[in-house]
Amino acid sequence: MKKIVRVAALGGALALTLAACGSAPDAAEPSAGGDEASDFKACVVSDAGGFDDKSFNQLSYEGTKEATEELGAGFAEVQSDSEADFATNLESLVAENCNAIVSVGFALSAATVESAEANSEIDYILVDDAADNDFDGTKDADNIKPLLYDTAQAAFLAGYLAAGYSADNGVSKVGTFGGQPYPTVTIFMDGFKQGVEYYNEVKGADVQLVGYQGGDQGSFTGGFEANDTAKQVAAGIIDQGVDVILPVGGPIYQSAMDAIADSGREVALIGADADVFETDPATQDLVLTSILKNMKLSTYEAVLAAGEGEFDPEAYVGTLANDGVGIAPLHNFESKVSPELVTEVEELKQQIIDGDITVTSYLSE
Repeated sequence: MKKIVRVAALGGALALTLAACGSAPDAAEPSAGGDEASDFKACVVSDAGGFDDKSFNQLSYEGTKEATEELGAGFAEVQSDSEADFATNLESLVAENCNAIVSVGFALSAATVESAEANSEIDYILVDDAADNDFDGTKDADNIKPLLYDTAQAAFLAGYLAAGYSADNGVSKVGTFGGQPYPTVTIFMDGFKQGVEYYNEVKGADVQLVGYQGGDQGSFTGGFEANDTAKQVAAGIIDQGVDVILPVGGPIYQSAMDAIADSGREVALIGADADVFETDPATQDLVLTSILKNMKLSTYEAVLAAGEGEFDPEAYVGTLANDGVGIAPLHNFESKVSPELVTEVEELKQQIIDGDITVTSYLSE
């Protein structure tokens, strides 16, 4: 797997101009950011979470937009409201004469592969999926660059941190739940579980994990919307006495926040994909940390390469070693977590990078 090596300082969140599903995507005039206007055009399509999900759709949007501005290129976007929109939205971007199309999320994989096979002249960048719909280990179209993230490594650190925090509080019970049991969801939960188990092993502790047993055995909402179902799942975990909860699935963390408020208990939230402390200020009193995918930078890099005629279809895998994944600062929880625990987590990160600790996931097998 190839590491993206370009270094760029990406700015803050961009203003999002959302395209209505089913309508023609919004097209942007070439930016004045480059030395001269480019005839290259990059486009992006969201999954059902939308570009304002304060998570992976938003990060990928921002990375795509930033690259087009640097290139002085054209830009178009289209937002999906449901799975039924994916193929139509991709067709609309092909009709917009896009040279590169970013498909955000594993749910778009099948539609992206179909579009890529029909349009070999277009570069496709697929976020969070290997474009292997036959599951035979072979990518289904040669003009797709998968952007993958071994978030189990970062989630391991978050699991150890959560276990230590809960044990120090005298609770010793943490929880997690997901949208659907796709590998890109359960990879968070697997790493989190391993981190809790490692804490118990080295500390001789008995911190319990509620909501996930492994694979598809656990608490899932059945989708990726912040709705009553997600709130009920979160409440069922909180009612079992946890004081830390990790929701995995875009905006479903918002439902967990509602469940925490209704519980009247002090329950810390762990974000997924983005640092939700930064992307959603409403979380700031609740967020212990977030498990990060550097989707903004990796998307930016892939689009920039395509615009410079250097598109590389080899899969990118983000790890702790290449800063493709990580955990966010403790922010408002810094004074609530022991310095010793913080040091232990920092040391664990280096041990994972050095190969002294192995975190397993579907990407490491």
